[in-house]
Amino acid sequence: MDAGTLAMLRSVPRRRRREPPGRAAAPVVSNGRIAIIIVIAAESMLFAGLIGTYLVFRLAATAWPPPDQPRLPLVLTALNTAVLLASVVPMRRALASVRRPFDRGVARALTRTAVLGVVFLLVQGAEWMRLVRHGLTLASGAYGATFYVLIGCHGLHVLIAVVWLVVMALLARGGRLPVARHAALEMCGIYWYFVCALWVVLFPLVYLY
Repeated sequence: MDAGTLAMLRSVPRRRRREPPGRAAAPVVSNGRIAIIIVIAAESMLFAGLIGTYLVFRLAATAWPPPDQPRLPLVLTALNTAVLLASVVPMRRALASVRRPFDRGVARALTRTAVLGVVFLLVQGAEWMRLVRHGLTLASGAYGATFYVLIGCHGLHVLIAVVWLVVMALLARGGRLPVARHAALEMCGIYWYFVCALWVVLFPLVYLY
């Protein structure tokens, strides 16, 4: 066999070693992450439409808020914002603890996150009751309608996230949070980060602008 034939044979790529049967490659992105990304994208489009509607009424108004309508409680809401943002800390601890086996800190961190979320909702509810008593309702015109729809929609999402946190905390406390359900906890954490980040946008837009 001459040198040319040997060089040609050496240039032929070797056959790839076959993977053992029953062993599939892990996906780059899990189905759970894809699902929560789709949900957050849809929620973002919803709030983008609500924020756009709010800005249309806000820019068209000669006075905002109207002189006969009550002012929003800035200081109380700023403190409530700090409560919501503080909940990110135990949420991060929960996601970090769940990667360590037999770590009981997951349930405690999830419970603290849920409690802070409940406090946020209770303060928001008390604020709404005070505003209604002072005459700010859905029928008060564009100012009241846009406020309650935009902030109320966010409050509903926080409530959904809190319920999700409570379920995860109960599972973790009862030792029923196996590795197979860690993806659900991760999705819960991503969703909680989303509602917190969304409030960072809504608070200055509605209460400061």
